[in-house]
Amino acid sequence: MSVARPARDVISREPEDEGPDAPPVDVSVRSIALTIIAGTAAMYLLYWAQEVFIPIVLSVLISYALEPPVAWLMWVRLPRLIASGMVVALLAGSLAYGVYSLSDDATAIVASVPEAAQKFRQMVRGQRETGTLQQVQQAAQELQRTADEAAGPAPPPRGVQRVQVVQPAFDLREYVTWGSASAVAFAGQAVLVLFFVFFLLASGDLFKRKIVKLAGPSLEKKRITVQILNDIDTQISRFLFVRVVTSVVVGVATWIAFALVGLQQAAFWGLAAGIFNSIPYFGPLIVAAGTAFVGFLQFGTIGMALYVSGISLVITSVEGWLLTPWLTSRTARTNEVAIFIGLIFWSFVWGIWGTLLAVPMLVAVKACCDRIEGLKPIGELLGE
Repeated sequence: MSVARPARDVISREPEDEGPDAPPVDVSVRSIALTIIAGTAAMYLLYWAQEVFIPIVLSVLISYALEPPVAWLMWVRLPRLIASGMVVALLAGSLAYGVYSLSDDATAIVASVPEAAQKFRQMVRGQRETGTLQQVQQAAQELQRTADEAAGPAPPPRGVQRVQVVQPAFDLREYVTWGSASAVAFAGQAVLVLFFVFFLLASGDLFKRKIVKLAGPSLEKKRITVQILNDIDTQISRFLFVRVVTSVVVGVATWIAFALVGLQQAAFWGLAAGIFNSIPYFGPLIVAAGTAFVGFLQFGTIGMALYVSGISLVITSVEGWLLTPWLTSRTARTNEVAIFIGLIFWSFVWGIWGTLLAVPMLVAVKACCDRIEGLKPIGELLGE
């Protein structure tokens, strides 16, 4: 005698148009619920322990980018330990020199914020005097007064005087204090990342061999694990190569264009354009907004502000339409929808670091899914 399975555990649906021999499709409600719970718990763990995961992921990506120069130094008969130390020391020195050389430009930009705010306030006052903003403000006040009269204020208790507390819409001092504390924390984490990168480079393929050993005694599993690791190495290396080349091109082109226009701190904004170019979609918009602010501050007109920001958008658009597709023609690329969803997810979990690390992590996930039989449908969804 056959016993029917409960409907709350399994939902069976017979295909109607697939022929009489098509098997039923069973969807386990319990498995779906457990998957949702596990995914939610993983998301919370990533958010809660982001101070641990972010330096690890960032260090792994930097070690991938620095592996070619280490391999070249080993080719000239230097031990891996010494080669790794030289490469990491060169990276740290370059970063320190870059920060020191551009510190005056950054200080000048920060010092010019009050002047920019004053100019913007004068422009707003001028617009009020013309009547456009004033009419809009009067209309809003009339609508608010009508709504207040219709609702009627609640009478205060006896002996209590009604007081209205007005909070500032934007407290700049709070953001400056928060930014200073974040800069100190960022400097501490940067030192930890450099040490971790050095240990990863010095260890070589130690962890790869350990992962292959942990894959199990089966030669098939070891072979698949080696293929996955090699595929991840190839895809991430190509992705980082493309990112570095395009960021350098965008940074240098922006620097030259801004210098020709006569924009102050052109080198600083060229470096910012190169760094933020690694963030798809949002990075060029951030640079365009910042350069529009600086252009308005220096030239004093909205037209020049739009002109300066338009230059940065044109450069990043040409890079995104021509240079990047040409460089990534041989790389297993992910589709734009998957990249955008990945950006939203990792930005929600890790903030600005999530936007920087979303695409390389998506590339690694796709490389794993393409090699594992049960995860190939996910790889197909992520691919083009």
